[in-house]
Amino acid sequence: MRNRRLTTADTAAAPRALPPRYLTPVDVAELLGVPVETVYQWRRKRTGPRGFRVGRHLRYDPVDVRAWVDSLMEEAAA
Repeated sequence: MRNRRLTTADTAAAPRALPPRYLTPVDVAELLGVPVETVYQWRRKRTGPRGFRVGRHLRYDPVDVRAWVDSLMEEAAA
């Protein structure tokens, strides 16, 4: 079997399962395929998924990340 890149249709048909724990900014960046600095910029601009602090550590609820991605997909479809 040949290696192939996933297309948008492949990822839409089979959404990736989210980890059963809160996500770090690195986790969110890897999940979405963007640089970590982009995740921090979204936070500063208040345009990305909702995050929260645990002491000095930034965390994201996987459900909130999924809801944010879903809202972007709905906006793109409109």
